[in-house]
Amino acid sequence: MEKHEEIEGKVDWKGNPAIKHLHGGMRSALLVLGLFGFENMANLSLSANGVTYLGSVMHFSIADSANHLTNFMGTSYILCLLMAFLADTYVGRFKTVLIAACIELMGLVLLTIQAHYPKLRPPLCNPLDETQNCKQVKGVESLFLFISLYLVALGTSGIKAAIPSHGADQFDENDTKESKQMSSFFNWLLLGVCVGGSISLTVFVWIEDHKGWDWGLGLSSLAMFLGIIVFLAGLPSYRMHINQGSSAITQVLKVFVAATYNRKLQLPENSSELYEINGDKEAARDQRDLLPHTHDFRFLDKAAIRTTTTTESDEAINPWKLCTVTQVENAKILLRMTPIFCCTIIMTLCLAQLQTFSVQQGSTMNTNLNKSFQIPPASLPIIPIIFLLIIVPLYDQIAVPFLRKFTGIPTGITYLQRIGVGLILSALSMSAAALLEVKRKNIARNHNLLDAIPMIQPLPISVFWLSIQYFIFGIADMFTYVGLLEFFYSQTPKNLKSISSCFLWTSMSLGYFLSTILVKIVNLATKDITTSGGWLAGNNLNRNHLNLFYWLLAILSIINFFIYLFVAKRYKYRAMIQDDDKKLVHHELKSI
Repeated sequence: MEKHEEIEGKVDWKGNPAIKHLHGGMRSALLVLGLFGFENMANLSLSANGVTYLGSVMHFSIADSANHLTNFMGTSYILCLLMAFLADTYVGRFKTVLIAACIELMGLVLLTIQAHYPKLRPPLCNPLDETQNCKQVKGVESLFLFISLYLVALGTSGIKAAIPSHGADQFDENDTKESKQMSSFFNWLLLGVCVGGSISLTVFVWIEDHKGWDWGLGLSSLAMFLGIIVFLAGLPSYRMHINQGSSAITQVLKVFVAATYNRKLQLPENSSELYEINGDKEAARDQRDLLPHTHDFRFLDKAAIRTTTTTESDEAINPWKLCTVTQVENAKILLRMTPIFCCTIIMTLCLAQLQTFSVQQGSTMNTNLNKSFQIPPASLPIIPIIFLLIIVPLYDQIAVPFLRKFTGIPTGITYLQRIGVGLILSALSMSAAALLEVKRKNIARNHNLLDAIPMIQPLPISVFWLSIQYFIFGIADMFTYVGLLEFFYSQTPKNLKSISSCFLWTSMSLGYFLSTILVKIVNLATKDITTSGGWLAGNNLNRNHLNLFYWLLAILSIINFFIYLFVAKRYKYRAMIQDDDKKLVHHELKSI
């Protein structure tokens, strides 16, 4: 009779202990990936083509359309923190994913309804034709639009926050075979994003531009619905994580609250006098999870000061007034990573322009692939996605082993070196974008097409010139964003792994919000020195100064890169536990 091995800390959908050979594994993980792929298929076309929708259908100006889109995307990323907190503490990861998917489906359906019924949107007209008096969406129509958009943002944030950890829950880290499968799962996760995104950026975008937005958004709704069906199909076989009733984010907050509360106390000369409990539920499950005391950020050590009224045997210790050394060290690790985190925000600021203004550039150019087919400008991001599908396996299987021979580092180059390469490439991408914009405007000027309406009279320059800036940024993507995920995951302690991916989403969120702020600042600062009322004001891109804005981003990126070099040189990799001999070892990585 076959023995059924129960999995500690995991249950099935009925609440019974999960059985190793009945629940979880790659089969269940693939169904989780199915939802992630369908979700990217559903919303990536909206992210890439949203500026066109807001401008051509809702009649916002180019700058306002770009700002509304970056606000939408920034919100979807920043909400990941909230959704991760709810998933880990109250709702559970499976329920968070399911609820978030239903919310996103609701938002997409509402957008489809608005795009279909003329009474829910402004009258049709061409906002690029100054002879037409186009009315911008307002009132109830505007409210309907933004409620729909931010329902999508809320839904996608929940999926991004909980799906990676729910997928990883299907594997046992202590089982060698399943541990390797979990590593493959994260590679397939990226593949799911690329496959779903490639369909969205080609088929869905083409349908939106040529068959109507109601058809395109309707297909997005259908994709989201199919994703939910696929996800639910795995319900009987999923391993569910048991909530501990306490979030890792809460544990870090306790340290800052306790340090503030104890700010007037004197630190002991001997760090061994600081509070620690072996085996404490919040500090560690075994001795290997205890972190040694470090001497930086000494003000946080006050959170672990024991007074005469608290002893190790106290069961009624207030965790908001006294924390363990391990909890304090967890908070210190996050503080050490903060400068690295901040230096990656500018890169997302550059990415936001490729998703907004570069699409507008493409709308003024010749989009003919041949005599019978036109490529939508919003489909251009497919270039870095296709490139990633090719280059990531080559980098992993060829470049990393080659570099490993010279550096002796398992990853070929350090995480910080990888991030740095991406940051400098983002500056090159913005420089290429600026040079192309100069070329595009010169062609418009030489052919007397500065006031041409793009849909009627496109410029005699191929839209594929934009592929240069997308291509360079695609390489930057592979280095910085993947390197950042690896960096955060490797450096965060065990009990903070579940929120490690949220650092990346938060960085991207701040980059999108910063894009909105920068566009407004630039227009305000240049309104008196330009005839259009600002570098990026108005609806005529040929009269704007987008090339100067790109040069500004390139300069900011270079300055940011040198700041990154300064902070990365001083970053100390945290001590790591080597599982095979249970000895404390350190990365021999002194700098980037």
